[in-house]
Amino acid sequence: MSQVPKRSETPQEHRWKLEDLYANQAAWDAEYSKVKRMLGEVAAFQGKLNNADAIAKCFTLDDDISLLTERLYVYANMRHHEDTAESAYQALSDKSKKLSVEVSEATSFITPEILSLTEAELTALTNAPELAKFKRTLTEMLRQKPHILSKNEESLLAQVGNVSQAPNTIFGMLNNADLKFPKVKNEQGEEVELSHGRYIQFLESRKQEVRRDAFKAMYDTYGKWKNTLAATLNANVTKNLFYAKARHYPSALEMSLFGDNIPQSVYDNLIGTIHEFLPLMHRYMDLRKKLLKLDELHMYDLFAPLVDEFDMEISYEDAKKKVYDSLAPLGDDYRKVLQEGFDKGWIDIYENEGKRSGAYSWGAFGTHPYVLLNHKDNLNSMFTLAHEMGHALHSYYSDNNQEYRDAQYTIFLAEVASTLNEALLMHDMLEKATDPKEKMYLLTYYADQFRTTVFRQTMFAEFEKIIHAKAEDGEALTPQEFSKIYYDLNVQYYGKGMVVDKDIEMEWARIPHFYTSFYVYKYATGFSAATSFAKQILDEGKPAVDRYLGFLKSGGSDYSINILKKAGVDMSSPEPIRQAMSVFEGLIEQMEQLTSK
Repeated sequence: MSQVPKRSETPQEHRWKLEDLYANQAAWDAEYSKVKRMLGEVAAFQGKLNNADAIAKCFTLDDDISLLTERLYVYANMRHHEDTAESAYQALSDKSKKLSVEVSEATSFITPEILSLTEAELTALTNAPELAKFKRTLTEMLRQKPHILSKNEESLLAQVGNVSQAPNTIFGMLNNADLKFPKVKNEQGEEVELSHGRYIQFLESRKQEVRRDAFKAMYDTYGKWKNTLAATLNANVTKNLFYAKARHYPSALEMSLFGDNIPQSVYDNLIGTIHEFLPLMHRYMDLRKKLLKLDELHMYDLFAPLVDEFDMEISYEDAKKKVYDSLAPLGDDYRKVLQEGFDKGWIDIYENEGKRSGAYSWGAFGTHPYVLLNHKDNLNSMFTLAHEMGHALHSYYSDNNQEYRDAQYTIFLAEVASTLNEALLMHDMLEKATDPKEKMYLLTYYADQFRTTVFRQTMFAEFEKIIHAKAEDGEALTPQEFSKIYYDLNVQYYGKGMVVDKDIEMEWARIPHFYTSFYVYKYATGFSAATSFAKQILDEGKPAVDRYLGFLKSGGSDYSINILKKAGVDMSSPEPIRQAMSVFEGLIEQMEQLTSK
């Protein structure tokens, strides 16, 4: 393999144009100084936020500062990501982070001061004509008010903040630094030390004994630490219960959903609907057993490749063309913006020495979005391009149709646009695939996304719900209790055709997401919403496309659940999940047909 080029050797046409944010360093410095000056102006509002005029002026200034700070921060960090070893941009990134903290501190009085007004005063402000532009902010403050405490209590909770990080920090140290895994034989029979990174590689081995040995070694190791790990997870649950009680929420789950104003029925409905469709998951497991030619399908066989590696060499130029063609159902306007992104320096394409790994879409309000890639000429990179451009176009439409305050969409919505692009790309590729081997490879790739993103994440969400409910009922969460709940869920989700190995009962101990409680359900709802949109767009055409573009243009101008509902995806009903499941069933049927040939 040829050497990774230095940043200076990367051709201009492969780089993003950060000059669209700031023409040069001097322009960045000038804007930085401007923000510093503006921070002095904010202080003048302290103690005066009790009338519509003062609040309107303060909010306007706050927006101006926030917008400029965001732009300074985004530019500095994207420059840093081009080459993380470049000291000048390391320093610029640090400078922008310090400025963000300063801005947060300088403006931190605004919300508590407005919330110290009575409910009647706040309600009157939401209807004041001078504050029409900020009505949503004030309505949201009014909604939050019952859960905001007195100044002294809030100060006390802020001080507890550092302590509340302890479970996550301890888990991170134990999981990433202290846990040592034994050596396992790889396919070549060599002894290799097991690690988090290598674990999936072992599970993707074509040899069952390699998969089994890695699986057993992984969970034996966690089993030795089960008391410590159970105490750590228990501490995290206790922390959630403390905050829910302190802030007057009925439960920890309702507290976590309150921020996005998601009714608990959405969470419960996801679990209930997935339960309905567990027979589909069981059918997929039977098919997996058949394709792997195994007498028994074990938990360590879930990542074993079902087809021979189908080598798809896809250059960046080909990937762009395939993505562009596959998004034809979204109409000319969408593809015009997509083409602009391809042509006008939105994307930083290839790896270079010191460049940040992975991929993301980012940017600042008022300029076009940006996408960082580390493109390789393969299928995965093409799907990454489709995914990140989904995020980028969501931001583009949102920023061009909303005021600054209402443009930022929530995490609940964030994965919908990116996953929809992937769904349409996959649909197009399956339609055009003529080689049965290629078709089987694509079907497997897609079916496994349903298994890992919808079924598995829903199972995680159900586990979190059960353990918090038990703690709220005063039950003890012992290592044995965690393991029993987790094992029983695996039996339920994977079905009777699967050998649910005893070792899997320790898997709860290695899931970092359990320390960001009640978060994983968003993967499953986002994927289901995107699959539902894709099905509607392919079935109905223009009316569904218009609704979807309306969704992209809405940004964060309303609560997430309402934005989706207006666009034709009602996540408070089982319908979007059912639509996603019908797509999953279609994949299984196609795989079964190919298998019987």
